Amino acid sequence: VPQNMLEVRPTIMCSVPRLYEKIYARIQDKVAADPPLRRKIFNWALGVGRASFAAQLEKRPAGAWLSLQKSVAEALVFGKIKERTGGRLKLFVSGGAPLAREIAEASARIARAVVDGRRDGRPRWVAGAIGPTNRTASISPDVEDPAARNIDFDTLRAAYRENAEGLVEGGADLIVIETVFDTLNAKAALYAVEEVFEARGRRLPVIVSGTVVDLSGRTLSGQTPEAFWYSVRHARPFAAGLNCALGAEQMRGFLADMARVADTLISAYPNAGLPNAFGGYDETPETTAAHLGAWARDGLVNVVGGCCGTTPAHVEAVVEAVAGVAPRKPPRMERRMRLAGLEPFVLAA
Repeated sequence: VPQNMLEVRPTIMCSVPRLYEKIYARIQDKVAADPPLRRKIFNWALGVGRASFAAQLEKRPAGAWLSLQKSVAEALVFGKIKERTGGRLKLFVSGGAPLAREIAEASARIARAVVDGRRDGRPRWVAGAIGPTNRTASISPDVEDPAARNIDFDTLRAAYRENAEGLVEGGADLIVIETVFDTLNAKAALYAVEEVFEARGRRLPVIVSGTVVDLSGRTLSGQTPEAFWYSVRHARPFAAGLNCALGAEQMRGFLADMARVADTLISAYPNAGLPNAFGGYDETPETTAAHLGAWARDGLVNVVGGCCGTTPAHVEAVVEAVAGVAPRKPPRMERRMRLAGLEPFVLAA
């Protein structure tokens, strides 16, 4: 881990705008003969990314976000999948599997070019983001058959490895395994990322970010934030935390539970509040920034940013809210056996 990465106070993280449009431009020659597929890929890229930014981003150059003093530009490829064919996973767009690695690599290269093009003296990095897929390895898709699964660990591992290889080849400085709703999926991603590191003889920092699906404070697979941390702690992530699903107001308590026990850096990038009846987000930049600024001052976070519904104005406000605030110091945890199912378990003897 670069020393200057550890000194950022606190790090600001979000996606490079218009990334998907640029990726599409890079690969359109390969799908030119199939207009329906081309349109599906384009819609997939927009829908999976920061669609709420569309109106503003069309008038903003790709480097505009980095002028807001953000430290990490995220090459976001959620890697949604639709079906399994011949041992390989297809993208959300049927027939897109051959492009999966190339999309990941192109996204990282675009982010790399934007980051390297900045000349203002601030350290910046490219985060290769790996999303959760639309399959779950630990939950049955059939209410009549609890043992049923529509995906397995090895298939997920292979798909994640392809994604990770593209991101690393494209120049990512760190890997973000994000929006984790199923910890078994995350473990497949962690395994795949480790395989890539071992094959290349070089490790990159890894951030693992879970998502609690509602005010129950649990992931979709049922874990509490503390239990989730104990389940991924063996991977020694550079940072761990939460993103998506909730706004900052609803997320704070759950993030605090993880910050209390996680002996690593804490990341958090909530949505702009909860969605309204039309699926949009109404929380203002000032409100989001007030919450994240308070988190920083209370020593809860090291890496902050915005997820669904956040705009350049939100990120700019967050930058100002955390300016000059010292980052959280990870706790020194007593050496004990710490296990987890749905709930955490600490052997006290």
